[in-house]
Amino acid sequence: MKILIVDDDDRLSAVIAEALREAHHTVETEVDGKSGWELFEASPYDLVVLDVLLPGLDGVRFCQQLRSRGYETPVLMLTSRDTSQDKVLGLDSGADDYVVKPFDLPELMARIRAMLRRGTSAPPVLQWGPMQLDPSSCDVTYSGHPVKLTPKEFSLLELFLRNAQQVFSRSAILDRLWTFEDPPNEDAVKALIKRLRQKLVRVGAAPDAIETVYGLGYRLKSQA
Repeated sequence: MKILIVDDDDRLSAVIAEALREAHHTVETEVDGKSGWELFEASPYDLVVLDVLLPGLDGVRFCQQLRSRGYETPVLMLTSRDTSQDKVLGLDSGADDYVVKPFDLPELMARIRAMLRRGTSAPPVLQWGPMQLDPSSCDVTYSGHPVKLTPKEFSLLELFLRNAQQVFSRSAILDRLWTFEDPPNEDAVKALIKRLRQKLVRVGAAPDAIETVYGLGYRLKSQA
């Protein structure tokens, strides 16, 4: 699943994002409402985790704008305000659930899982030639053969599949797959790419299925 977190608390966003990535979700984060909205409009998401108090565009207006334009994406609101009036305002704006800070992370994850299960349809299986990646089950196959991947390998492959032909630099991959609190250096991305390529080659993929665009980064090779 692809999830957008919009919260100006970098540390909290990083904690939530890391937990979601460990659960095999693709996660992107923004610190202000306006940038978050631009990111949302540029690409579909399965869920939005949205703070109420945001610079640029607050969470209530963000959610109202989302609903007024016909988007049915589930929204989980986060706020430090714990009054009935604030909860009603958040829910009336179109949010599907409302969590007060500080919160228990396992409970938040359980609420997110419940919201994703309530979706009306399963997310589409991503396909590249004979390779298939199922975001719901986190299964990957190549010509019918299962490919066993670590959470980071799965997230990297999903990133490439969801963004066909887009080139990702090592720094961009670091930003997408790791949190700012404990990021590795760019050599970790190089090693991750190598491991993913090796696992794909073992089941019959070409060595350059993930190709290097010299001086720029990596991308999934286009199908002939």
